[in-house]
Amino acid sequence: MRTSGSRVLLTSVLALIFAAPPAVFPQARQPLALNRVLYATRKAAVKPQGELKEKIDAVDKEIMEATRLGRTGEIRRLLAKGLALLSGREWDQNLEFSTSLVLRAEEICVDSTEPYTIRIEQIYAPRMELTASLNAQVSLHRVGGALALQGVPVKIKDLGFVEAVGRDFMDEPARIETDLSGIPDGPYMLRVELLQEKNPIGSASLRVVLQRGLRQRITAITRELGSMTGFDALRPEVLYPLDYIRNVNRGKVVLGNLDIVRELAAAETVLASLKSGKDPFSGRTGDMKRHYLLESAGEIMPYRVYVPQSYRGDKEYPLIIALHGLGANEDSFFDGYGQWLPKLAEQHGYLVAAPLGYRTDGGYGVALLRAGGDAAAIRKAEYSEADVMRVLDLMKKNYRVDARRIYLMGHSMGAIGTWYLGAKYPEIWAALAPFSGSGNPASIEKMKNIPQIVVHGDADLTVPVGGSRNMVEAMKKSGVVHQYIEVAGGDHLNVVGPNLAAALDFFNKHRSDNR
Repeated sequence: MRTSGSRVLLTSVLALIFAAPPAVFPQARQPLALNRVLYATRKAAVKPQGELKEKIDAVDKEIMEATRLGRTGEIRRLLAKGLALLSGREWDQNLEFSTSLVLRAEEICVDSTEPYTIRIEQIYAPRMELTASLNAQVSLHRVGGALALQGVPVKIKDLGFVEAVGRDFMDEPARIETDLSGIPDGPYMLRVELLQEKNPIGSASLRVVLQRGLRQRITAITRELGSMTGFDALRPEVLYPLDYIRNVNRGKVVLGNLDIVRELAAAETVLASLKSGKDPFSGRTGDMKRHYLLESAGEIMPYRVYVPQSYRGDKEYPLIIALHGLGANEDSFFDGYGQWLPKLAEQHGYLVAAPLGYRTDGGYGVALLRAGGDAAAIRKAEYSEADVMRVLDLMKKNYRVDARRIYLMGHSMGAIGTWYLGAKYPEIWAALAPFSGSGNPASIEKMKNIPQIVVHGDADLTVPVGGSRNMVEAMKKSGVVHQYIEVAGGDHLNVVGPNLAAALDFFNKHRSDNR
């Protein structure tokens, strides 16, 4: 029954991917939670006093009211205002106008052989008085490369000057058609600068990925997979980039750093293997990306896996589930923190799995604890938790996992999730390793039989060290076996990589049957 349901849902995903693109969808923006964290971190660093403090307190009060009313555009305006004030800038009409602007389109993953229309929109009404229509200068910028990585825009082409695009982009978004033919495949940034007469007063940008012949390529993959039978569990491995493109275009997920060209090539490689009757992941070791269908969400989820070179399936291996921080993804513990986790996993003989957690700001279920959370936030948290637990199930299904040695670690939001999932499923975890996190000290009682290694920097401005200190104090009172590493001068990020070895050494000493 489960297999049949999965096949029906995968067929539905195929149908949606194959369908013509919808007329209009807003593109997803940077998670609001990440903006809040950036603002809170900046405020902690500046420590506003006097007149600045009065201004920031007023902004905070307005943010609370806008949050209560669910006015996300107003929240974004206020966060931008707060950041400007904390950076020593005046919040003037030009800055407010520019912050109100967004650039959107029907598609973000673009077939460069087709005409491409973008829209200038606004997320709130600014105070600036505009007595005449504005003009627009459109340009294309390269994403990547040394200058781009330093935040310096690299313009590669002017796409045109448009007169009289309007002045109220909330009521009447301005549509501008561009010609992207002849541009090499890859990631880019479209930028529109608005001018009042000849004076620039604001701009908006949109990240896109160009791929020549994208629509035909998607059609070919979809039709070929649709004609196949069998390998139901592996079909998401082929469908993932198509499903991701669809969700990006529909505004459900942020574009992020996914390499569409590479992912499509990987999907075609898997498809070729399935056509020959082979499972491309059978017997494979090392670092790999896997995918599965999260049925409750109706989306295909990615997760990153490391399998030691010594793995042959003839004995049980310990497993680490690694949870990324806010705004990161399933690649974080593999490509970040000095890339130490896969190296240590190979050295110590550990399987590692890093789930996305449904969204980069999913929270692994923790949002369920927040009073007054709306239905969308609760649903996202439920899917995030379900993603983690489903990845755990898949690892146990696909590999010989030692049930006595399943470990959970996380950084920042992932550390908060580690303590949440540790308390909710205490029977699973042999030990926990939260880095730079916070939790509910009352939950320690549910985890009193789980050994824990906690790492935090005392100069962390993003998640203050007091969060870990409170949890460790509760561990002491409950007699929890633990190790606490507080790094003098350590910030939110730099304490992770250097202490991953200590985490695995701690895991090596603990298993479920020796508590």
